[in-house]
Amino acid sequence: MFALPDATVVASSLASGLLLGGMLALTALGLSIALGVMRLVNLAHGELLIGGAYLGWFALQQFGLDPIAGLPLVALAMAALALPLQRLLIAPLAGKGMEAPMMTMFGVSIILQNFYLFAFSADTRSIEAPYAARPLQLGPVTVAEIYVIGFAVSVLLVISVHLLVSRTGFGRDLRASAADPEAAAVMGVNVPRVHALTFALGAACAAMGGVLIGTAFAFTPSAGSTWLLISFAVVVLGGVGNIFGTLIAGIALGVLQSLGAVLFGDGWRDFVGLVLFLAALALRPQGIVAARVR
Repeated sequence: MFALPDATVVASSLASGLLLGGMLALTALGLSIALGVMRLVNLAHGELLIGGAYLGWFALQQFGLDPIAGLPLVALAMAALALPLQRLLIAPLAGKGMEAPMMTMFGVSIILQNFYLFAFSADTRSIEAPYAARPLQLGPVTVAEIYVIGFAVSVLLVISVHLLVSRTGFGRDLRASAADPEAAAVMGVNVPRVHALTFALGAACAAMGGVLIGTAFAFTPSAGSTWLLISFAVVVLGGVGNIFGTLIAGIALGVLQSLGAVLFGDGWRDFVGLVLFLAALALRPQGIVAARVR
C-alpha cells in the first residue's frame, strides 16, 4: 500500500530540490543564451559542463585549489577553449541553417567524450571538497552544504549575467543580434564577434555549473548526455534566452524532481524531469516566460 513519507523527509527533500534547482539553472544558462542569440542547438553543452567538472577536479588534485575559489579560473579556461572552437567550426557555418552547426556540435560532443575517456579513464570521479558531503541543519530540515553553497553561487552568477546582458554595451549588442542580426550588422554591431563572445560566455557558465555539479555528484566521461537533457528541460520550461525564466524553471524542475523521488523512489527523479520536459514542449513550447534575450 502506498504510504505518505514523513513530513520532515518531504521538507528536507523539497529544500534540497529547491537548492539543486539553482545549480540546474546555471548549468542550462549557457545553452539558453546560445539558442536565444545564435540559434545554436549546442549538443556539446553537456561535454562542456563535464569539462568544467574535470577542470575543477584537476585543479583540486594537482594544486589543492578549492573548487568554489577556482570557479573564475575554470570559467576563463573554458571560455579560452571555446573561442577558437566557435571561430573554426561554427562561424564558417553562419547563414547555412541550424542543422549544420547542430551536427557539428554533435561531432564535438563525441570527440570530447573520447578525449575525457583517454585523459581521465572511465573511472567515476567527484570533486572531494570538505563541504561536498557535509550535512547542514536548518531547523527540522537537513540539506547538503554543497547545495546551499551551489545555490548561492548559481543565483549570484545568473544575476551577474542578467546585469551583463541588460546594463552593458556588450549586452546591448547581444540583444540586438538576438532580435535581428542583419539589422544589427547594418547599425554597426560586429555580429560575428558578439556570437563568438556569447558562445564563450555560455561555455563558461556551463563549466562553472559543471564544477558545482561535480562537487555535489559523481561524474564520468559520458555523463554529459544526461545533463544535456536536463538543461534542455530547463530551457524549454523557462523560455529560450530568458535568463530569469531559466532560474525559475531550474528551481521548479529541482523541486518537482525531488518530490517525484520522495513519492515514487529516487530512480524516478530523471523520469519526472523528462515527463515535464515533454509536457512543456507539447503544451507550452514558448516556456513559462516566453520572452527571449532582449
